[in-house]
Amino acid sequence: MALFAIAATPSQAASLPPPGAASCSGCHTTISSATSPVPHLRGRDAGEIVAAMAAFRDGSRPATVMNRIAKGFSDDEVRPIAAWLAAQQQDTR
Repeated sequence: MALFAIAATPSQAASLPPPGAASCSGCHTTISSATSPVPHLRGRDAGEIVAAMAAFRDGSRPATVMNRIAKGFSDDEVRPIAAWLAAQQQDTR
């Protein structure tokens, strides 16, 4: 039995979340009509996300759990996650 790998096209690859991005949706809802004390990230400016993660990591931004979560991501991991989140649209359910 032969196994075939299907390569993603560039448009499919652009929509695939980078490693680590899936962990955000555990707290940050993607549904725009949902009310939550946790801010929405989809569609937010990538620079804001990168800056917030750096501030959580260095302790200059108050947090309950994000300071610990942010320490688990390097700048090289945060930048593609932030860019991907910025390119996403809110789910309007």
